[in-house]
Amino acid sequence: MDATTPITTRLDAVTLETLDRLAERYDRSRSWLVAQAVRQFVEREAEMLAIIEEGERSAREEPLISHEEMKRLIAAKRAELRSKRDKAAA
Repeated sequence: MDATTPITTRLDAVTLETLDRLAERYDRSRSWLVAQAVRQFVEREAEMLAIIEEGERSAREEPLISHEEMKRLIAAKRAELRSKRDKAAA
């Protein structure tokens, strides 16, 4: 298992109460739930940045695509990411 590093954060009372209820319900620690949430956020945002960077590179180097084609590409990427998250959660 990879080494971990502790971090500190501040949460409002409502979020902390909800986190505690979830931790109890799922029989997990606060730390585990927060780590899962951060991991999912970081993965999602890193993938989105990769998509944006690829789009920027493509716009510089390749012919542009239509709006409809872009919508299809985004929908396919979202489906792929959703599938990955679902598999990871299982």
